[in-house]
Amino acid sequence: MMKVAQVKELAMDFRARKIVAALVFGMFALGAGFGFAEPELAEGAVQEKVSAKQEEVSKKAASKEEVSKKAASKDEVSKKEVSKKEVSKKEASKEEVSKKEASGKDEVSKEKEGQKEDSEEGEAGEKEDSGEAVEDGEAVAVAKPVNGDPVRLYGWKEYVVVEKMEHKLLAKMDTGALTSSIHAEEKELFERDGEKWVRFILSDPTMEKPVRERVEAPLVRVAKIKEPGGESEVREVVRLSFKIGERKVRGEFSLNNRGNMNAPMLIGRSLLKDLGWVDPGRVFLAEKEIFR
Repeated sequence: MMKVAQVKELAMDFRARKIVAALVFGMFALGAGFGFAEPELAEGAVQEKVSAKQEEVSKKAASKEEVSKKAASKDEVSKKEVSKKEVSKKEASKEEVSKKEASGKDEVSKEKEGQKEDSEEGEAGEKEDSGEAVEDGEAVAVAKPVNGDPVRLYGWKEYVVVEKMEHKLLAKMDTGALTSSIHAEEKELFERDGEKWVRFILSDPTMEKPVRERVEAPLVRVAKIKEPGGESEVREVVRLSFKIGERKVRGEFSLNNRGNMNAPMLIGRSLLKDLGWVDPGRVFLAEKEIFR
């Protein structure tokens, strides 16, 4: 009996051990399976995360590069705008210069036009003297002052002798007037050899008993002279020959009633430019033949 019980007990113990072994083996197999699978899964996840990170870094780098390009583009646009502003400033400066030049030209034109109106005597702009002189009845060129050469000096008052007249006339040397003028009374137009001439009475109204002499001269033109008061007057312009000091000169004179002036003759710049210089502080220097 004892042996049978032992055998049964041993059999049960064997079965139990077998079951336990099977369970242990199964657990071991299961654990081993998880043990081998886990590293593979972890490595794949890491790889995936690395790839994702690299992609994210690449995107960030691309984004930074794009931002840099945009910044560079803005910088270039700014430079272009600055360049445009500089160009605009230069154009504005050129325009201002052009305006100044135009203004300067206008002022020069106005000055030239203003020179056509005589200052003190109301003489207007007329043609300049032809630069001829008369010597022994023949026309010769008048020597014009040249830098470095002696220049004849005149006072602001001089005596002159008009051709075919015996008496001297007082002349005012006026650098403020362009055109020369002479006192004339009883003017009369007539023709000689198909040309127009003017006949008039020449005298010195500043004298108590002036000598009246009749003069005939070729008519050069009829000019419209603007008086200092603003009114215009039509005057005849004739060509006369006269002597001042030892110089014989021919020039154009407008015929005017100078009864209210301080001299019957006015010599303006159109003749003075060929005569010489005027000393505003001295008078009657022509006879002295002073040179500078």
